Parts: sequence; C-alpha cells; structure tokens
Amino acid sequence: MAITTKQFQLLTDINIVWDFLVDIYDRENGSGMPAPFFEHAILASWMDASYSHLDRLWFDGDKTVAFVYYEAPVTDIYFAVRKGYEYLADELIDYAVTTMPDFDGNQQLVLFNGQEFLKEAAAKRGFEMVFEYESRVFDFENGLNYELPDGYHFVEPSDLDVLKLSRLCWYGFDHGDKQEFTDWDKYDDSNDWTPAKSHKDCVAEWMSPSPHSTHEYDVVIADENGEYVCFSGMWWVPQNKLAYMEPLCTSPEHRRKGLAAAALTKHYRRMKSLGATHMTGGEDPFYEKIGYGKGFRFSMWKKL
Repeated sequence: MAITTKQFQLLTDINIVWDFLVDIYDRENGSGMPAPFFEHAILASWMDASYSHLDRLWFDGDKTVAFVYYEAPVTDIYFAVRKGYEYLADELIDYAVTTMPDFDGNQQLVLFNGQEFLKEAAAKRGFEMVFEYESRVFDFENGLNYELPDGYHFVEPSDLDVLKLSRLCWYGFDHGDKQEFTDWDKYDDSNDWTPAKSHKDCVAEWMSPSPHSTHEYDVVIADENGEYVCFSGMWWVPQNKLAYMEPLCTSPEHRRKGLAAAALTKHYRRMKSLGATHMTGGEDPFYEKIGYGKGFRFSMWKKL
C-alpha cells in the first residue's frame, strides 16, 4: 500500500498524534519524545502555533508511521518514526529542510539516540551535530526518598487555588517582581509571547485542560503562610508506564531547601503505586544529583 501524507490540523489530529507517539514509544531505542511533549507545547500560550499546519503526518493505510513537527522555537524540528519505516528518512529530512520554518538560517534538526538513520540522512545533506545534551530519567527500580522540610505542606488537589498557582508560576519561572505580577493584564495587548502568558498557562490549563492531561497527579507545596512555593506537573501515560513530569518550578526565595526533591519523591511514590516504571526530569545537574540516570539524548544538527 502506498504511503500517504496529511498536514496536521489541531482539532482533528491531536488524538492521532497522541496515540501514535504512545504506540511507538521506546525509552531505550530512541523513538523520539514521549506523547506529552507535543501536546503540552501545542496548546501552551508560549508556543507559536501559527506554523502548525506545516507539521506533517505519514500513513501506511490507516496506520500512522511518521510525524515531523516543531516545538519552541519554531525552527527546532523533531521526528517520530515507527520501526520498520526507517526507509522514509530521506523523505522526512527533505520535507523538514524544504518546508518547515527556517528563519535566518536558524533551523536545526533535533535527533535522538536510536535515530541514526535520520542522522545519516541529515549528514548527507550537509548537516552537522553542533550540540548535544541528556534529559535525565529516574528509574523506579531505584528509590527516591526526600522528605518535605519543616514548615511546608502539600496542597490537596481539591483545595487548589488557581490564582496562587498562577502567582507561583510567575515567580517560579523568574518572570518578574510583585508589581509586574499585579500588572500582568497590561501584556494582553500583544499577540507575542510574554511572561504574563507563561503563568496564564497555569490558569488556562487547569480551567480547560489538555485532552490527555492528568492534573490530579500534580504536586503543589505551600509554606506555613499558605503561599504556594513549589509546583510539579505530572502527565500519567499508563500504556508506556511513564510518569512524564512537566513543568517544575520553585519560588526563588524557597530554592535549595529540598522542595523540588520532595515533590519528585511524592510523584515517585504515587506513580510507582499506579504501575509507572520511570519518570522524566531534565538536563539540569540537580536531577543527576538526586538519583536520575540515563535518559533522552538530544542532538542538535545544523547546516553550517
């Protein structure tokens, strides 16, 4: 059967993409990013979705076999390919190079361990690896045991205050001071990304959640005054036994007290009991320090 293609459409295809990424997920052999990575981004206000019609799906009959897409910035291009369809590598790379966003020569292909067939196709077209890093993963065969420091408590999901969470996201991602938070509506006049939109995501995502979000597993920590000081989001993907942690932030004045480690410990205990075998983290040395190990190796390829 001939391979066919389709340009991505948000309202009709978001479930197709999710199901495909869940189906091909292979933690050890580099199938690309897990399903929550794309969905979290495409519906976020910091994401420029105006080029999403350039994202393309490949099909073999009714079976999805490949997906080329961007995240942020729009010039970072990602690939997901079903095993057995590696022969599409040249076509996928050519599509990315000729059609996906490339402003001022900033386009780069983001490739992973296990995607050597894509790396070879990119190299043939003059691309070279310019940078790589590892986003750490915690294996639940190990233990994670960091207790909550005195003076702090976990907030029950049923008691969550969305405005407090929004304020935490503002400070926790280093967007500004109290006056800037008070005046955040002034940013509404622009369609561009702003700090205000970043913490509005906390409100929007809770009030109108993504199709596959699982906020009931999020972790929020408050201080003795009831102010929220640490937030860790959680996407539970039972088919992959994956606890996908995204995002994680702590208020600047409460950092280096063990709050993030305690939040991840709560995730570990809760998600392991549900059947999770591993949890994502990030590239910051913090993750390795608390016990995270081998994860997803990103390599950035550019045409120099």
